[in-house]
Amino acid sequence: MRYDVVIIGASAGGITTAISAKKFYPDKNVLVIKKEDVGMIPCGIPYVFGTLMSVEDDILPVEKFLEPLGVEVLTDEVTGIDPKGKLVKTASGKEIAWEKLVLATGSKPTKPEFPGSGLDGVHTVPKDYPYLKKLRQRVEEAEKVVIVGGGFIALEVGDEIRKLGKDVTLVVRSRLLRSSFDREFSEMVEERLKRVGINVVYGQVERILGDGRAEKVKLADGLELPADLVILSTGYRPNVELAVKAGLKVTRYGIWTDEYMRTSHPDIFAVGDCVEHREFFTGKPYPLMLASTATFEARIAGANLFRLQIVRENRRTIGAYSTHVAGLTLGAAGLTEEAAKKEGFEVIVGYGTGPDRHPAKFRDTSKVTVKLIFSRDRGAILGAQVAGGKSVGEMINLLALAIQKRLTASELYTLQIATHPLLTASPVGYQVLQAAEDALAKLRS
Repeated sequence: MRYDVVIIGASAGGITTAISAKKFYPDKNVLVIKKEDVGMIPCGIPYVFGTLMSVEDDILPVEKFLEPLGVEVLTDEVTGIDPKGKLVKTASGKEIAWEKLVLATGSKPTKPEFPGSGLDGVHTVPKDYPYLKKLRQRVEEAEKVVIVGGGFIALEVGDEIRKLGKDVTLVVRSRLLRSSFDREFSEMVEERLKRVGINVVYGQVERILGDGRAEKVKLADGLELPADLVILSTGYRPNVELAVKAGLKVTRYGIWTDEYMRTSHPDIFAVGDCVEHREFFTGKPYPLMLASTATFEARIAGANLFRLQIVRENRRTIGAYSTHVAGLTLGAAGLTEEAAKKEGFEVIVGYGTGPDRHPAKFRDTSKVTVKLIFSRDRGAILGAQVAGGKSVGEMINLLALAIQKRLTASELYTLQIATHPLLTASPVGYQVLQAAEDALAKLRS
């Protein structure tokens, strides 16, 4: 078998690469190889424990996206890549020839190796349908659930499990969402979690105790937390084994790529969680695993497979996040104030706050708080954080674009916006403009 394009992986990055490849090169034949019979929508996984009725409600319909475009889908496991012969080899014994190859192999959850981590009842949160089916059943049977971690997945899974009436405790080493938000936003989400009944405990896990099955989580300070079920949500690592075996350039952060998502082999591309990302302002490599980033990179790769026709304006990546826990929506993009100062930027911070409907008597009104971080030298935006209702989800996308285009406080202050009483904040008190105005006043003082 021979294909113009072979894509290994069928999550957000792999699917989007295939779609882009067919849009830009309709005459090329494209094959997507997926390892699992049933794939999951990664960002929807936390919700299989509460809001969604079943794990099946989060299934990713790969064929539905790809087959109408003429993309072939093969369920098999790739066991090796021959870059010189331009072949991939599969577990079923197939050898598939390719002209261009794309690695979209994703990531795997990390599992800390402290004593007791191998006990029955200790789980991670992988993108694995059979595993998640069993984990959901375990969640339903448990009464006390301890989740180790303070990132997005830990918070979202914890909030969903507490909706089932379970006793949920989060064990956090430092503070919630530390890599994406400054302290005041961490405190905001912690207060909301506690308000809905989630326990937040700070400390380092020393071991998990139990006779064959997890019964308690013991912290370094001696505190013991009873647990019927323990979920370890301590991060993910790039799945780079195939790239390493193929001799591609790989760092501790993932597969190296250039600005067009080409690897160290000119005809092999890579996108998504398996790739090394570089921070937008500093160029330093950093761990970033987001479906939105994967699809951005996939569009670049798909468009440029056979000729360079879409220029990636900046080869670095803006981390743009959003989440919704305990009735609070949070969004962040770019650098936090803490990270900007650590990198040596002299910063000015502007705040805006107010209702996201006008008048504020509408039933779905929520208070929105915006924090914008600017460089003092020219007032360029470095980062943004927003908290409030669901309007935050699109507001942070606007601010991510502002960061990408390096807008200044003055340009944001004069942003022309559309408003409507049922949909947005008042034009008099639009929070982004308020925060820009606050920063401008400080810049000029």
